[in-house]
Amino acid sequence: MLDQGPRIALVHAVHEAIAPIAEVFARSWPEARTFNLLDDSLSDDVAHDGGVTPAMTQRFVTLTRYAVSAGARAVQFTCSAFNSCIDEARSAVDIPVLKPDEAMIEEAFTYGPRLGVVVTFGPSVASISEQVNARAVAMGVHPQLDVRLARGALEALHGGNPGEHDRLIAEAAAELAGCDVVMLGQYSMARAAHAVSIPGEVPVLIGPQAAVKRLRHLLG
Repeated sequence: MLDQGPRIALVHAVHEAIAPIAEVFARSWPEARTFNLLDDSLSDDVAHDGGVTPAMTQRFVTLTRYAVSAGARAVQFTCSAFNSCIDEARSAVDIPVLKPDEAMIEEAFTYGPRLGVVVTFGPSVASISEQVNARAVAMGVHPQLDVRLARGALEALHGGNPGEHDRLIAEAAAELAGCDVVMLGQYSMARAAHAVSIPGEVPVLIGPQAAVKRLRHLLG
């Protein structure tokens, strides 16, 4: 029987983000005891409102406090469009609260300053750009960031066409051949990593892998 590891809350805004990080935990840290909180209205609301609102930020704080009340020793968010909301949630509790892509972004800088990102959800463009720039300032480096939106990919996945989802992501990623590294900016995109082949053997990073590694370093 495996020793019981720390209890970790995984907070999702889309169903498709659940499986990718669950698979990484199962493979890399099966002792961790994870549980899922899903509010699939968040992605619809941020798209409808054109960005985050004070009411939405409060929902993130509420979700985080609930996770603490359920015994979580850390909270990992998995949707990259809610950067400022997660900042507020982090300040409301005294356990680690991690953004979806912060561990991946930190790893990306080890490859060089020319960073490529592919996303499938429009509001994530600004959020992940802000995170990259904030990390660059902290490190004292000047990144060259190229973000591509794989239009139609998320709709294909929601419509039951995962093959088209993966193809559109691979097509967008191939345009980033001049980068030192390419990040897939949604957890739901992890399934497409096998389809991505970038000229010049550019490494491709996925958020769930980096996040679990960071959580294990913090809590393991």
